[in-house]
Amino acid sequence: MTTLHPTLRAAFAAGNALKVISGLTNHQADRVAAVVRAADQGGATLVDIAASAELVRLSKSLTDLPICVSAVEPAHFVGCVAAGADLIEIGNFDAFYALGRRFEADEVLALTHQTRDLLPHITLSVTVPHILPLDQQVHLAEALVKAGADIIQTEGGTSSQPRSAGTLGLIEKAAPTLAAAYEISRVVDVPVLCASGLSSVTAPLAIAAGASGIGIGSAINQLNSDIAMVAAVRQIVEALQQVQLNKAPSLQS
Repeated sequence: MTTLHPTLRAAFAAGNALKVISGLTNHQADRVAAVVRAADQGGATLVDIAASAELVRLSKSLTDLPICVSAVEPAHFVGCVAAGADLIEIGNFDAFYALGRRFEADEVLALTHQTRDLLPHITLSVTVPHILPLDQQVHLAEALVKAGADIIQTEGGTSSQPRSAGTLGLIEKAAPTLAAAYEISRVVDVPVLCASGLSSVTAPLAIAAGASGIGIGSAINQLNSDIAMVAAVRQIVEALQQVQLNKAPSLQS
């Protein structure tokens, strides 16, 4: 178990961590820079970018937020850590499912062991594939923590098929990752970050389900306006802050 970045530790403890994800396959410097600036200006806790030393250096020049890099090949992390990445993430598998690429439990666990052998001291987050049945996701999460994962991330937005519009549709889309966060958070003693398919409507539900924070990707990085991206980040931040206000004890006697 490594020591979490102080900013992350505080946000996870408060249950309001927000990771803004630019995309595991997004190597466009201008788009990554836009996401990083939006995360910084909008009040996010950390940024998740593709595993590229150049992108790490670019991001570090734009923000003081912790920088996470995502990949599915452990060797790609080494140069990123040398460039200043604060933590690494095995996963953000969503980009691969449309290509027919599956990540089974044995492979994810093997990747975790390989990564820990290469980088024993960096904070490590690992995504639990949503293609696994929920009980297998729970078992894998437990094994990943034993293998050295410091953070467990859930997913599921790409598998959901919301049938409704509006708020109900947003809840339907988030259901798989919310369910995983609920079950996994009850069996591991590390922070659970709920990601994939979330919105300002469902972010508070993720925290209520047991997550210590959330990850937002396409809801931010698919916007074409810098102003809209910052506003979207702030909307999520405010939704998470409202959860804390609702938890706070009343000052009235």
